[in-house]
Amino acid sequence: MLYELYSKNKITSIGHWTPCAPVSDRLAWESLPSKNVWFETGFSLYRKSAQTRIPPLSLSLWTEFTRTGNRTHFEKNYFARRRNLCCLVMAECVENKNRFLPAIGDSIWAILEESAWQLPAHNSYKRDTPQLPLPDPAHPIIDLFAAETGALLAVTWFLLQKKLASAMPSLPRRIKSELDRRIIRPYLSTHFWWMGNEDEPMCNWTPWCTQNVLITAALLHPGKQDMIRKMIEKASYSLDCFLKDYGTDGCCNEGAQYYRHAALTFYNSLEILSQLLPGTFEEAWSDRKIRNMAEYIAYMHVDGPWYFNFSDCSPKAGYRGAREYLFGKRISSSLLADFAAQNFCADIDPYRLNASDDSEGINLFYHIQTSFTENEIRSYHAAHTSDPLHHIRPENRSHFYERTGLLICQYDPFSVGIKAGNNADSHNHNDTGSFTLYKDGLPVLVDIGVESYTAKTFSARRYEIWTMQSSWHNLPEFDPDGNAYMQQAGSEYAAGNVSLYPDGSGLSMDIAAAYAAHGEVPGLSFYNRNLCFSERHSFTLRDETDYPGTIALTFMTMYKPVVSPKTVSVGKTAQLRITGSEKIAVEKSP
Repeated sequence: MLYELYSKNKITSIGHWTPCAPVSDRLAWESLPSKNVWFETGFSLYRKSAQTRIPPLSLSLWTEFTRTGNRTHFEKNYFARRRNLCCLVMAECVENKNRFLPAIGDSIWAILEESAWQLPAHNSYKRDTPQLPLPDPAHPIIDLFAAETGALLAVTWFLLQKKLASAMPSLPRRIKSELDRRIIRPYLSTHFWWMGNEDEPMCNWTPWCTQNVLITAALLHPGKQDMIRKMIEKASYSLDCFLKDYGTDGCCNEGAQYYRHAALTFYNSLEILSQLLPGTFEEAWSDRKIRNMAEYIAYMHVDGPWYFNFSDCSPKAGYRGAREYLFGKRISSSLLADFAAQNFCADIDPYRLNASDDSEGINLFYHIQTSFTENEIRSYHAAHTSDPLHHIRPENRSHFYERTGLLICQYDPFSVGIKAGNNADSHNHNDTGSFTLYKDGLPVLVDIGVESYTAKTFSARRYEIWTMQSSWHNLPEFDPDGNAYMQQAGSEYAAGNVSLYPDGSGLSMDIAAAYAAHGEVPGLSFYNRNLCFSERHSFTLRDETDYPGTIALTFMTMYKPVVSPKTVSVGKTAQLRITGSEKIAVEKSP
């Protein structure tokens, strides 16, 4: 779609893209409602010594990933350096007294001196190959966070180039040189897997990296028409490779938590392209797939902080913010704009300054987007005080994503997410046929998500990790006392005979092939699973199979179940009535 629109483009000159008003526009910066937040945060960092403000990134921290598989120790310090630079730059821009320039210079210098900007866990030149023990500075790799680092330094350069040149004359030239060497030239001369290649499956890496490379190029070389056009050509092809893996329904098979790294980075990429080539990509904004991609996050919301989650996704996918609001505004979606505005105004930390995820808060452009949009969002929300989801749930709502086999149902007081599909999703868990159930907005039967990433997470041993296995996903396990047959990974391990109830109240499927696509489970030829709501506002799961042996059916809950002869009470929210079982046991998993 985008590459075709680019190819038809007859415009000879490239437009300009900038993230915000320059620092010299004091009215714009001093009108920001977040200016005190940024000053206080920056001043707190300013008072720290360089040794505590700039965490070390030693060789031993880098090699720890190879030695033990631990990636969090290196990443904690790596992300802290970038998050601190964001805060210092914002503080300088709102105060404009050069107070923070020395600390900013220290942070920039430390990042420029890093041997590599990719993470140890991403230090490979080919997709799905073992990581190399050390980086090669002569051959830079553009991974997610090398691209993030490039965008951070490019936005810093755009905002503070003159100030830095006055205080540290050679530093802006060094920034530009390193960005050319580590980001621009590798992007133009090397094919990284996330750039896309015909039918090869892509994931959130594609728009995420593309967005940040475009930011870097647009700010660093606004006058280089031929180079920017080459960047646009490569970017539009890559984004098409990303789009091809979405159905028209817009479902993100990586889950709600990855929406911000997938659909939202796609939004920013397309917005930048639209400004670099005015008029060329306007047709894309009205495309049905892109609209559905944007609105997906509203349908996945349960209540409060809770979202339906599958695969590596967390059930707490975070608050919505400025990017969602701007995306909704761009495509004239009152559903997304209302939802984002309500979420933003309820968020006590919209700038992710206290986020538990170390990788949050490291993108300076996002801070700028939020800061310069905050007044508009709050005004919008004040004028739209009704339930933001009234568009889709006047009483009950049901939404079926056929491409991925995902059904979302809300029948007051219950909410359920049911996954058919197959076991080849990006960030896959073997969870075909699984479901999550909420009552009154609180979790009853859950998907536990994923542990902290390690070297094992994205390796051939991934499914040795218990959180990835089907037996921990409200699914059956065959012959648990013997061979313990569980689901397998791959597109052929899929649900069959998937059928949506005519009124959208449930889903039926045969999940036997998710265990035995090639006959791996002796005696199993069908396992029919029916999940549906009844008129009495209860939810029913009915499983039928011809398997001759023992079956253990596991239900995951965050509350300690209380078992009585006929029911299992789950917290204070719900009771499960179970028939057909020989025994019910409760097991605690830390």
